[in-house]
Amino acid sequence: MRSIWKGAISFGLVTIPVKLYSATEQKDVSFHQVHRADGGRIRYKRVCQLDGEEIPYADIAKGYELATGEMVVLTDEDFEDLPLTTSRRIDVLQFTPAEQIDPIYFAKSYYLEPDAQGAKPYVLLRDALESSGQVAVVKVALRQRESLATLRVRDGVFVLETMLWPDEIRAPDFEFLEEDIEVRAQELKMAESLISTMESDFDPSEYHDTYREALQHVIEAKVEGKEVVPAAEEEEAGPAVDLMAALRASVEAAKREREGAPAKPRKAASGKAKDTKAGSKADTAKEEKEEKAPARRKTRKSA
Repeated sequence: MRSIWKGAISFGLVTIPVKLYSATEQKDVSFHQVHRADGGRIRYKRVCQLDGEEIPYADIAKGYELATGEMVVLTDEDFEDLPLTTSRRIDVLQFTPAEQIDPIYFAKSYYLEPDAQGAKPYVLLRDALESSGQVAVVKVALRQRESLATLRVRDGVFVLETMLWPDEIRAPDFEFLEEDIEVRAQELKMAESLISTMESDFDPSEYHDTYREALQHVIEAKVEGKEVVPAAEEEEAGPAVDLMAALRASVEAAKREREGAPAKPRKAASGKAKDTKAGSKADTAKEEKEEKAPARRKTRKSA
């Protein structure tokens, strides 16, 4: 890996010189825009809208458009004069329990490696932070943008996770949040049963990008001049007409999958829903009897 930034963690009067590395990488298949007829690459020119001339990259500046349509031109010198106090520092602001920070704030993850002379204070802060069970809330400037971030420990290394500012998080403004939606007690119990049946420890190695693999297969087939065989499409399930029947079938399918038996294909309920399970009519009657007092749940907007 190649470091993309050098600076220091500022922790009280302790300074820990570090190097910053991207902790993640996109494994997507990249494409170029080409001419369909001959495969030639499509190139774009930087042309000024006013005089129509092609502009060299060295003459391009950043412009901020006002509401009047006028453009304010900012040069590199303008940005250099801005007071970024954290330009080469990761300032520790406070320590807090990790569960108090909503994951929606996290933007991008980076690894921090200590410089040779910073190894001991790095390990000291790492061990102290890990034993505390907390994360450090910090402020850092990367690419001329100051951000909040957190410092946590993963596999013996500090992970810096940049965060969005509070005013960058959109509020969920959806009509259904104002509706009085009724959830029956038996439906809630069955949904909880489905969650319990599907519960297991998370192992990321069990999952893979099937779309990227299929796309790579198409590319390889074209290179070798073979016929591309499309993958079979899974049948999309529509909205369930009978929610209890759909939940019950889901629980049974999850149990069969966990036991290693092949799961039966499920079809979306249409028209009048039928429960094909033996004794289902008696079960339904029993459930309806137990549901004399339905549980009312009203979804509300968060304050």
